[in-house]
Amino acid sequence: MSESEPDDAGATASADGTADADRTDAPSETESADDTRTDGTDGESRYAFWADEVADAVEARDPEEPIVIKGGISPSGVPHLGNVNEIMRGYFVAEVLRERGWEVRQVFTTDDRDPLRKLPRKLADLDGNIVDLGDVNAGALGKNLGHAYTDIPDPFGCCDSYGEHFSTLIAESAELLDAPIDVVSTTELYESGRMDDVVEHVLRNREQARDVLSEYQDKVDEDYVPFNPFCSNCGKVTETVTAVDVDDRTVEYRCTDIEAGNRTIEGCGHEGTATFREGKLPWRFEWPAQWQVLGVDFEPFGKDHAEGSWPSGVDIAENVLGIEPPEPMVYEWFTLDGEPFSSSEGNIVLVHDVLEMLEPEVLRYFFAKDPNKARDFSIERLDQLVDEFDRVERLYFGEESGTDKETRRAERAYPFALSLADVPPEALAASDLFEEVADGEDGHAVAFDHNDARDRERRREFVDGEFADRVRLPYTFAAVLGMFDDAEARAETARKEGHVADDDPAWAVEDAFGRVDLASEWADRTDNEYNYTVARAEMPDVSVDEATAAALDDLADFVAEGHDGEAIQGEIYETARRHDLEVGDFFAVGYQLFFGVEEGPQLGHFLGDLDREFVVERLRRER
Repeated sequence: MSESEPDDAGATASADGTADADRTDAPSETESADDTRTDGTDGESRYAFWADEVADAVEARDPEEPIVIKGGISPSGVPHLGNVNEIMRGYFVAEVLRERGWEVRQVFTTDDRDPLRKLPRKLADLDGNIVDLGDVNAGALGKNLGHAYTDIPDPFGCCDSYGEHFSTLIAESAELLDAPIDVVSTTELYESGRMDDVVEHVLRNREQARDVLSEYQDKVDEDYVPFNPFCSNCGKVTETVTAVDVDDRTVEYRCTDIEAGNRTIEGCGHEGTATFREGKLPWRFEWPAQWQVLGVDFEPFGKDHAEGSWPSGVDIAENVLGIEPPEPMVYEWFTLDGEPFSSSEGNIVLVHDVLEMLEPEVLRYFFAKDPNKARDFSIERLDQLVDEFDRVERLYFGEESGTDKETRRAERAYPFALSLADVPPEALAASDLFEEVADGEDGHAVAFDHNDARDRERRREFVDGEFADRVRLPYTFAAVLGMFDDAEARAETARKEGHVADDDPAWAVEDAFGRVDLASEWADRTDNEYNYTVARAEMPDVSVDEATAAALDDLADFVAEGHDGEAIQGEIYETARRHDLEVGDFFAVGYQLFFGVEEGPQLGHFLGDLDREFVVERLRRER
């Protein structure tokens, strides 16, 4: 549930100072442990996967079908990776419940009925490109402070409103991860009349509503009315209701100033009448009202809501609306490269961006980890996340040994991280499980319904069958291959290093080399030690004197013996000293031989990642 309307002194603010719904915009400790469970015990009676425990709690409510899992956000700034936390936590619980035979609907509300209270500094187009406010039609936002997001023109001009633009980005993020959600517009809930009954109930019982809210909020007096109309004259929201006609489902109002952080949005002073469909409930009432209207059974939320928003929501649900609140789950925030997500500081990344550097299944795995532990999503150390996923995959397929706890986690969590949308159509076609296989360019190559038991069975049979023959290139090795200027050399090196075998299926080999482009993009974005090009197709023209030539030959002999990168790095120093060469000059010659430049990454470690035959021949100036 979003927390965007500042009618509470405790309302959270994002890192750029805007009060918004971004429950991941907060500092946290970094956490890199492979942990997909919620406890530290080893007993067989305890679950290996946290979503199983949550599913138990949801089932204990004796729910009706479909079980409804909800998340929510208020359109503010850029819907980045942190916002997706709530979608994916709900997704894994939904998948566990579906596995148990339940029909599940996952909804995600965009609180686009909220008023714009501050201009965002960053925005994103529908392709996920982040831009500054000055790069778009900022006037569309600037002159609409106080207006509902769905009443504000889209600054990109591609959607009907700013609210719809933001909602589309959220929907695209979920689709990229094959998490089936129904995006629900709060504006649509009001304008369609679905909120009429609950608004009427709240206003008919407004004295009780005031009493309950006063326990959590200071500025509740005898004149407080829990409804905010939109002015028919200027279009801005107002908090001043002067009369209520519950039977007629209208309120009278005066358009007054509203406070937005450290600024005031001026009202126009107009007095008028608004229907229940021409306003909105304050957020502390709107959240539990959504539970009632949507029939919500479970909702995850960030830890900032656990002490304020959630208790008031429960109180209002039980003592004003007379409903049972959904099963809650509090999750920890995560940071981005050790810093809070912040649009204003530019410390954000979208799902679109991340999937240019790693596979969707790896990103899903990140969200499958224990939600009770604060952790860091590090672009700089993305290779570690991929390595962790690859190990979990090997544990699942019995290709590597681990502790009993690690194996149980892998067996339980891994299948939920994989989607048929990630799989090459050729692999699906190679299986006899699917009658029709499309090219997969527009999504699933095969029809798939997450709520269809037979579809889920086929997915599991495919994963345990045909997909067991998949090939994964180690991520940093893929980054090394991305440095080659010769595609054939990439394939040759992968085979010589034992990462690709002659009997591997063609689809698996082709898919494995897809990681090269991903790792190369990572190297380019982080400008790390893999962001170089190996001059492999043609040896650079490098002139060396007799002493340097002898030293290179000695180093070639050392590499030929099979030493690793760390040993080669040390030997470069020793070889230079034995031949009375300046160490820096000797390294420069090495860089020229392999990169055509005089500086580069740690040479020894890099040479240890290349195929030995090529390194030896290049050091001997043979090719």
